[in-house]
Amino acid sequence: MTALPTPRLVDRFGRIGRDLRVSVTDRCNLRCSYCMPAEGLDWLPKPEMLTDDEIVRLVRVMVGLGITGVRLTGGEPLLRRSLVSLVERIAALPHAPSIAMTTNGIGLDRLAAPLARAGLTRVNVSLDTIDPVHFNGFTRRDRFSDVVAGLKAAADAGLTPVKVNAVAMRGVNDRDVADLLRWCLDRGYELRFIEQMPLDAQHAWDRSLMVSQTEILDRLRERFTITPVESRGSAPAELFLVDGGPATVGVIASVTAPFCARCDRVRLTADGQLRNCLFARREVDLRGPLRAGASDAEIADLVIAEMALKAPGHGIDRPDFEQPERPMSAIGG
Repeated sequence: MTALPTPRLVDRFGRIGRDLRVSVTDRCNLRCSYCMPAEGLDWLPKPEMLTDDEIVRLVRVMVGLGITGVRLTGGEPLLRRSLVSLVERIAALPHAPSIAMTTNGIGLDRLAAPLARAGLTRVNVSLDTIDPVHFNGFTRRDRFSDVVAGLKAAADAGLTPVKVNAVAMRGVNDRDVADLLRWCLDRGYELRFIEQMPLDAQHAWDRSLMVSQTEILDRLRERFTITPVESRGSAPAELFLVDGGPATVGVIASVTAPFCARCDRVRLTADGQLRNCLFARREVDLRGPLRAGASDAEIADLVIAEMALKAPGHGIDRPDFEQPERPMSAIGG
């Protein structure tokens, strides 16, 4: 067995990039109110999107730089028709990374088993409420039953632990967080709450409307005994035992308790731009050099140089913070 590649994605603060987020499409079949306007967006033209060959090549280059995990995102990754083949090709790479996916779950009932056979190991499914009326209201689509079917199919296909991502929104679903946790516990899913963040510039953000980690935990403690898990590492979610364990619930408190000092992520957008932070104000074009005939070594140099410039934090609390111009569906979650 050959040795693993030496990590080379090191920034000025000693953080090492190991986790690559790849947006495989900017399109989505939901219209969640905190993410996308009701009429949708101006989708990227197909020629601007990375092809499967280009994605696989860029992943291979970054694995050679020390990336050990790839998460496929969007938009909604299940809308990419070649997704199963893409997973299979990434899984076949030398020193293949672990492959996970973040999805809204629509269509997962059909694709969970093929994706698992292709090499997908885990899924995170976005589900903010178990109330179908509330779900229809803020996704603007009547697809709750499809998401539930997708979650079950993921568990049946062995994509475990199946994780559920939920954004708590004040005045919308913040009173329902304990019900959602009970629902997930009964089905063996691992729930992760995410503080609402200032996403793209198209969505005004009012911090006073964000439901904080403290508030989420207070609501959960009305029904459960919640105790912290000491070890966290570089994981974005802080975990808590539920009623003494072994079940856990997590909170990704990117705003009130940022984990930037431990961040190991790098992002590749649907059109081939490299971002060293979700909230970065700059990107580095990899698609252009790739299509112009750049070598793997030249692509690697671009990635290394950009990762070295990673800021110490996202700066959400800074007075000069600006939300990204790009929609999150193109950047990837």
